[in-house]
Amino acid sequence: MSTLKHIAIAGNIGAGKTTLTEMLSKHYGWDTQYEDTSTNPYLSDFYEDMHRWSFNLQIYFLNSRYQQVIDIRNGLNTVVQDRTIYEDAHIFAPNLHDMHLMSSRDFANYIELFRLMSSQVAPPDLLIYLRSGIPKLVHHIHTRGRDYEGNMSLDYLKKLNERYEQWISKYNEGNLLVINNDNLDFKNNPEDFGTIIEKVDAEIHGLFTK
Repeated sequence: MSTLKHIAIAGNIGAGKTTLTEMLSKHYGWDTQYEDTSTNPYLSDFYEDMHRWSFNLQIYFLNSRYQQVIDIRNGLNTVVQDRTIYEDAHIFAPNLHDMHLMSSRDFANYIELFRLMSSQVAPPDLLIYLRSGIPKLVHHIHTRGRDYEGNMSLDYLKKLNERYEQWISKYNEGNLLVINNDNLDFKNNPEDFGTIIEKVDAEIHGLFTK
């Protein structure tokens, strides 16, 4: 590997992905690609009626992240991405299907699209997974106070966390760094952020010595 192009941050809702993306970008001088929540036309409707809008939302995210990865690989700069194309397909869409919030027909259609798109893009050079327990996730969600997340159930978060752990345990697309986030406050504690930087530096160094 001669050029580091793509670092991605994965983690459940409320894990701190966006905050870490911002901080890593500032520290290393990397560009950013964020999850589209501010202009997403389906997100608020989805939290009001998950069954009706689940397929629309997942297709929107799939297309958005596919375009992001293409832009990253075609660009000249190193980019840190908030959430990956894999999380929707391995966690959110299957969870919606299992909860009977997405029909089998829609789910099969979605998975076929994901397989086609993911076969055409390279995985991240480094995937950073923020592992967070339910109390930490709930605290972050309540602190940021997004209206559309107000109807989210605890059971929904738990199911997502279980799927994240299953996915990460089998992740073999590329290099992986797992950060246990429950006892960290990297946003407010410079020492905690320094710990993360040491881990990221070690991974980056390893990429160039392989």
